[in-house]
Amino acid sequence: MKPLFFPDDSQFWFETLRTFGHIAYGGADFGETVVTAERIIAGDYDSWHDEWLATADRVAAEGRSALAGGHPVSARDAFLRASNYYRSAEFFLHGDPTDPRIHHAYDASVACFREAAALFAPAVEPVRIPYRDTTLPGYLYRADDSGGPRPTVVMFNGFDGSAEEMHFGGAAAAVERGYTVLTFDGPGQPGTRHHQGLTFRPDWEHVVGPVLDHARTLPEVDPFRIALLGTSMGGLLAPRAAAFDHRIAALIALDGVYDLGTIATASVPGDRAEAERRLRAEHDPELDAAMEAGMAADPMVRWAVQHGMYVLGAATPRAFAAAYLDYHLRDGVAERIACPTLVCSGADDGFFRGQPELLYEHLTCPRTLLEFTAEQGADAHCQAGAQRLAYARIFDWLDDTFGVRA
Repeated sequence: MKPLFFPDDSQFWFETLRTFGHIAYGGADFGETVVTAERIIAGDYDSWHDEWLATADRVAAEGRSALAGGHPVSARDAFLRASNYYRSAEFFLHGDPTDPRIHHAYDASVACFREAAALFAPAVEPVRIPYRDTTLPGYLYRADDSGGPRPTVVMFNGFDGSAEEMHFGGAAAAVERGYTVLTFDGPGQPGTRHHQGLTFRPDWEHVVGPVLDHARTLPEVDPFRIALLGTSMGGLLAPRAAAFDHRIAALIALDGVYDLGTIATASVPGDRAEAERRLRAEHDPELDAAMEAGMAADPMVRWAVQHGMYVLGAATPRAFAAAYLDYHLRDGVAERIACPTLVCSGADDGFFRGQPELLYEHLTCPRTLLEFTAEQGADAHCQAGAQRLAYARIFDWLDDTFGVRA
């Protein structure tokens, strides 16, 4: 899709498209997104933060005014949009984890979402899921007040998205089709990274396992029809969990990812083995300098490395790339997945192009590759900007897999 804003900054454009996409389920309004984007200086992280924060503050104030005036639907809608705008405000700030603006905007995003959650019928319930010696934050969505078991989708975001964002990224779409939904933030994701200091781990089955334990205690959950949906980097983490936990009855990789090591080694000279050796070496000043130069030359690389250091707990760009090597479905992991699996792919995915097809090729379970194209307006990463089309096709597949009929 040709950029409507930031033609020379692919990262700023994708994040703007991401916000446009959330219009479909109430996470933005077109005019609010346009006027905010017009005020932002391309490539300027402070400008990005300041303008999205200003829009979020204004929309949140609209929500508070509507609620005080006895207009709960208007308040709910405003709080949903403000939550997403606050999320966007702090998105590019993680190069300095001590920046107080991170917690301010993130906490406001969560607070606004919870204000909105309480105004749904049934209300969306914040939950704390036991995990090791702490808890994972998430939300339980009920399709109705019957209390009976329903087919369920457990879903989570990826490298940089939150459980709150999953409302626009699949939860609302699943609930309106009659599914129970449980969303959560795992280690490294905003709800655990910002305040608990937890960082990502590659063995995601040890994260999903406790979430499934919790889900199966809920009367609204059919324990034999639980689907797992992972978005973006979750398109690797969800398959990893499904390979080792066969309580998962269906798997959705949105979009599919097979090996992050391919990305980590792509710009390192030499073959894969040599690239891995250099990334893991105690000292490699030449490679360190090359990575710093790459960050300076490419805004997408700069953001990805800075954010990656933050969420993986890596001290240097090379340490982040080395940590990425552990995130893969090679060595027979993908082949262990037994449940029906849907792998989504965007034709112009700027982050993981080719990865969905690699995952699909290695699956030995019942499998479907769902390709989205430019002609559909759905070719971007995770089908940003085409949520209604994407979730219609995804949940139609799940309906058919679970034998669900309206």
